[in-house]
Amino acid sequence: MIKYVTRCVPRFIGMGNDMKKSSFNIRKVWLMIADALIVALTTLVSNMLLAWFGIITKDNTQGVAIQPVRIVGIIAMSVLFCFFFLFVFGAYNKSWREIKGKDIGLCSVAVLLGLSTAYIFAYFMSKPPTVEFMAVNTILGVGAIALFRLILRNTVLSLLKAGEAENEERDRTLIVGAGNAAKMILQEIKNAESDPNNPSNVIFPVCMVDDDPSKYHTKVMGVDVVGRTRDIPLICRQYNIELVIFAIPSCTEEERKRIMGYCSESGCRIKTVPYLSQLFEDGDLTHIMSQVKDIKIEDLLGRAPITFNKKKIRDFIYGKVCMVTGGGGSIGSELVRQIAKYHPEQVIIVDIYENNAYDIQQELYIDYGDNLNLVTLIASVRDYDKMETIFQEYRPQVVFHAAAHKHVPLMEVSPTEAVKNNIFGTLNMVNLSEKYGVEKFVMISTDKAVNPTNVMGATKRCCEMIVQYKSQQHSSTEFVTTRFGNVLGSNGSVIPLFRRQIEAGRPVTVTHPDIIRYFMTIPEAVSLVLEAGAIAKGGEIFVLDMGDPVKITTLAENLIRMYGKVPYRDVQIKFTGLRPGEKLYEELLMSEEGLQKTDNKKIFIGNQIDIDPDGLTKQLDELHEIVETNDNDATVRKLESMVDTFHHNAN
Repeated sequence: MIKYVTRCVPRFIGMGNDMKKSSFNIRKVWLMIADALIVALTTLVSNMLLAWFGIITKDNTQGVAIQPVRIVGIIAMSVLFCFFFLFVFGAYNKSWREIKGKDIGLCSVAVLLGLSTAYIFAYFMSKPPTVEFMAVNTILGVGAIALFRLILRNTVLSLLKAGEAENEERDRTLIVGAGNAAKMILQEIKNAESDPNNPSNVIFPVCMVDDDPSKYHTKVMGVDVVGRTRDIPLICRQYNIELVIFAIPSCTEEERKRIMGYCSESGCRIKTVPYLSQLFEDGDLTHIMSQVKDIKIEDLLGRAPITFNKKKIRDFIYGKVCMVTGGGGSIGSELVRQIAKYHPEQVIIVDIYENNAYDIQQELYIDYGDNLNLVTLIASVRDYDKMETIFQEYRPQVVFHAAAHKHVPLMEVSPTEAVKNNIFGTLNMVNLSEKYGVEKFVMISTDKAVNPTNVMGATKRCCEMIVQYKSQQHSSTEFVTTRFGNVLGSNGSVIPLFRRQIEAGRPVTVTHPDIIRYFMTIPEAVSLVLEAGAIAKGGEIFVLDMGDPVKITTLAENLIRMYGKVPYRDVQIKFTGLRPGEKLYEELLMSEEGLQKTDNKKIFIGNQIDIDPDGLTKQLDELHEIVETNDNDATVRKLESMVDTFHHNAN
C-alpha cells in the first residue's frame, strides 16, 4: 500500500479538474476550505480563550462574552476578506510542492490584511471587537495559516521524496503530443503499475508538450501539458527529463523532421511511435507501447517510410529459385531476408566474403530452420566457370545482382579491380542468366552512375549499359536495373563511420560543410529492388523518389545529439576536403532519360538509352585487354571513352 501511495503521489500532487472553463481545481478548492476552517476556528478559539482567562471585556448591558450572532458576522467577514487578499497575493496559484518560505510569508501578510479589514468593517457595522480579541485572533489566525502551509509543504515534500525514491529506476519521461496516441501510452503505463514485469513500468511520465494552443496548461490523465514542441530542449533541462517519447503518428514529414530536431537537441534518449500507416499495417492499435522504438538516424530524415505492393512482390517471389550475388553484404543480406518472407522455392546466397555469408546464413537458420531451403556458396562473380557450375546445378529463376565494389576512394586507387569486379562480373552474370533461361535479372545500381566523376560510378554506368544492351537483344530473360542513393547503415556508408568516431571520442570527419546526399534505409532500398523486379518488363531503370537531399553536416550533428552530446562542444566536426572522385551532390537521373510514372508514386522509370551493340561489345573487349595489364591510367582513359558523361575528378 505504501509503495502504491508513494508512486501515485507525484502524479496526484497538483492534480486538478481537467475542465478548461473552471479556474479552480480540486487542490485549490480543498485549500480554500482548509483556510476558511482555520480562520473560523481561530476566531472561535480566540473568543473562548479570552473568556476562559477572564480577559475579555464584558458586554456593557449583558455582561457576557461576544454574542454568537456577532461572532458569526466576524467569522464571515474574516473569511471573505482573507480569501480576497490570499487571491491577490497568489496563494492559490502554486502547487503544494512549490510553496516556499516567501510564499508562506505572503500568506501571513494576506491574512493579517484580511483580518484587519474585517475588524474595520465590524467597527462601522456594529460594536467593534475588543483590542484584546483582535490581537489574539490576529496572532492565532496568521500563525495557524502559516503553520498549516509549512506542515503541508513538508508533508508533501516527504511524500514526493518517497515517490522519487520509488521511481528512481523509472525514466523521467516527456511525451511529445497530447493526442490519442499519448492517451493510449499513459493508459498502458497506468495499467502496468500493478505488474512489475511489464516493460511500460519503467516509464514515469513527468509532462507533455503539444503545439495545439488549446491544450497548453491542461492535463491529460493527470500529466501536465507544459509547453510547445519548440520548448522541448528547455523543458527537458527544467524537469530533468531522461526519455522523450515522440507520440504523434499522424504528423507530416516536415513536422516530424522539425520536432525530431528539437528532440535531438535535448540530449535525451528518444523513442518514437511509428507512422499511422505502419500502426494500421501492424494491426495493433491498442498496445502502442509495444511499438514504441528507439529513435534511429533515419527518423531525422523527415521522410515517411516508402510503402510497397507486397502482393506483387509475393507473386514475383513465391515458389521461385532466387539467387542473390553479394548476398552477405548490407543490401544483399536484406534482399535475402525479405525474399525469405515470400516463400521462395529456394534461396541461393553467393558471396566471396565467407564471414558475411556465414552471418546471414546463421541468422536465417535461427529464424526459419528447415522451413527455408537455403544454399550458401562462396564464389566470385569474376569467375565465369565457377558461376556457370552454380547456374547448371541450381537453375535460378530470378537473379538479384548486388555483388560489386562500391567504396569510391578505394576504387579510385584500384580502378582495374573495380572494372574486373563490377563490369566483367556483371557481364558474366547477364550472359549466364541469358544462357540458363533466368526469368528476371535485377541489377543493383547507384546514383553515382549518373554523370559520374569517379571510377566506381563509371563502372556502374557501364553495368547499366550492359543490362540495357542485353534487354535490347530480345532475350527471354527480362533485364532490369534499380538505382537509388546512399543507404543508411550500409557497409561503407557514413553512419557506421560517424558512430565509431563518436564512440571513440574522436572528431567526426565530414569532407565538406556543404556536401549533400540522398538517403534511404536498407529495407526501403531492398523493397524497391523487389517491386522493380515484380513490375519489370525488361530494360527499365527504376529510380526511387528519395525526397529532399540531406546535408551530411546536419546528419552528423543529429547523430552526435542522439548520443547525448553537443556538436562542436563535446564532439568536434572536422572538415577534411572532398575525396578523390567525390562530388558535392549526387543526381538520380541522367539528362537524356525521361521519367515514366508507375503505380507506386515513389517509383519512376527512366527511359532506355539506345546502345550500339557492336560498339559496346568492341569497347568491352578492348577494356578487358587493358585491365589484364593492370594499367590503372589506361583503364580510366578507356572508361572515359566508353561513358560520355564520365568526367573524372581525381582531386
